[in-house]
Amino acid sequence: MVRYLIEYFSGCLGGVAGVFVGQPLDTIKVRLQTQGGKYRGVWHCFVSITQKETVYGLFKGMASPMIGVSLINAIVFGVQAQAIQALGKETPYTHFISGAFAGSLQSVVGAPMELAKTQMQVQGIGTRKAQEKVIYKGSVDVLRKTYKSQGIRGCYRGLVITLMRETPAFGCYFATYDVLTSTVLRVNKHETYTMDGISKMLLAGGFAGIASWVITYPADAIKSHIQADGAGGRPRKYNGIIDCTRKLYSTEGLSVFFRGLNSCLLRAFPVNAATFAVVHVSVQYLNSYF
Repeated sequence: MVRYLIEYFSGCLGGVAGVFVGQPLDTIKVRLQTQGGKYRGVWHCFVSITQKETVYGLFKGMASPMIGVSLINAIVFGVQAQAIQALGKETPYTHFISGAFAGSLQSVVGAPMELAKTQMQVQGIGTRKAQEKVIYKGSVDVLRKTYKSQGIRGCYRGLVITLMRETPAFGCYFATYDVLTSTVLRVNKHETYTMDGISKMLLAGGFAGIASWVITYPADAIKSHIQADGAGGRPRKYNGIIDCTRKLYSTEGLSVFFRGLNSCLLRAFPVNAATFAVVHVSVQYLNSYF
């Protein structure tokens, strides 16, 4: 029991580390996905946000992922460890199955948090904080007002597409990390506190994050459009996943499903490197202590 509590707690710490590292690039990713016509690319988006909205603009909506990602990572790493134990052996296949199972479970928590984050990230585009027309005071306010106007269903807008993204993403995530640490980089428990061991975990975590995003990015682009739809009281444009996909393709072509991928991959490496390294160092330290 203590072992699993350690996994849950360490996952929470890893989530906090990941949010601090990755929030600015996540904001750029969402802006490029949902407001692509305003920006020429990652750098132009970054400069535009910092000039017009100050550095604060890069950290909009951070409260939601700080709470949500911490909880999500606790669920993911804790459930994945228990699933591996239930499956009885560690192979890339069992890591994929356990990761996919953990990813599907955390979507129940993740979908509302993603909705709040996305709504905050597209609020007040192009205006400084002092000039911003504030509709939502924060991520909790997004969910409170959404629930008041649309009920629980509104808070879970994008749940199905979130499941379609997270289930294969986390399966690939853990399977890739296992392959890299066990066969390519050959990390062993004795290296956990050494610079060489931590460097290997950082590399494995970073590449695992990249792999998980590459295979699921189009689903994430659709999710961002669905969850940003109607932001600021504007009329809704999409009536579900199929309608959103069809309209995006008909108006902007195939490239719309990959817009912002560069910023996403730039973010994925450091975020997941930090997440996995913090989780594993924490697990090893706490297991030795308790």
